[in-house]
Amino acid sequence: MQLVSVDLGGTHARFALAEVAEGCVVSLGEPVTLKTAEYASLQTAWEAFGQHVGTPLPRAAAIGIASPIGGELIKMTNNPWIIRPALIPERLNVDSYVLINDFGAIGHAVAQVAPEHFTHVCGPDVALPQSGSITVCGPGTGLGVAQVLRVKDGYHVIETEGGHQDFAPLDGIEDALLKRLRKTFTRVSMERVVAGPGIVAIYQTLAEIEGRAIQQIDDKAIWTLALEGGDSLALAALDRFCLALGAVAGDLALAHGPNAVVIAGGLGLRLKDRLLQSGFEQRFTAKGRFQGLMKSVPVKIITHPQPGLFGAAAAFAQEHAR
Repeated sequence: MQLVSVDLGGTHARFALAEVAEGCVVSLGEPVTLKTAEYASLQTAWEAFGQHVGTPLPRAAAIGIASPIGGELIKMTNNPWIIRPALIPERLNVDSYVLINDFGAIGHAVAQVAPEHFTHVCGPDVALPQSGSITVCGPGTGLGVAQVLRVKDGYHVIETEGGHQDFAPLDGIEDALLKRLRKTFTRVSMERVVAGPGIVAIYQTLAEIEGRAIQQIDDKAIWTLALEGGDSLALAALDRFCLALGAVAGDLALAHGPNAVVIAGGLGLRLKDRLLQSGFEQRFTAKGRFQGLMKSVPVKIITHPQPGLFGAAAAFAQEHAR
């Protein structure tokens, strides 16, 4: 069966044709990426994709959305589009569709992509377990979190908002970071630190500790400086970010059941080499009485080029295989 797979984020909407059969993704076509700011709605972006394809689109859709799914109206956090699920068949001219949270879609990708689409980070260098829970988390505009539960007859994906749990500082620098963030946010969640925009507060906290002037610089500029390696303070902020991500990933694994962890998201992929060189592993395993257990947990990064599109199609395949 052919369908249109959509990965809808705050900045970009990605589309691809996909083929599914017997609960699995058979193939995923070349993706088309559109800027959401250049389109009035999902419908007009859908129509633009149809014009790009040049043939009538399939009458089935799998749509991953960077927003909680539910209710009569979906308002995205970082995108002005409004989606009314009841109107999707009429507006997109489809007979069947699936809506799924973007990290729910990533969870389906984790369950279905081939082993070569993972890179080992720490813990035992073994394949993901065929039974039990797998924690999926990834920093991007926010901190996405999902859980994959593998059972004898397949798997289940549990969509969560785990990134909104409280941030727990672990040393004096993180105490200062929390103090800075509390000036803006009454409650400081994990994603205020372990997400793309969080690098700003980390950078400014480190500058304050060193007595430097606090620069008003955006997160994209800091990430560029850090990843290019030309700014020592940005590099220090990047190292801090990796430490915090390790601690958060470990906490999430303890909450879900420490069997395996997969780091996902565009920023997670960009950090692949940095995580291997950072203190991520030390923070991931530093869980007191459970340190021995945490050292037995395999941690990987998913490196599939389009996990959101693949995962949305996989969610549709699972839903319509029942």
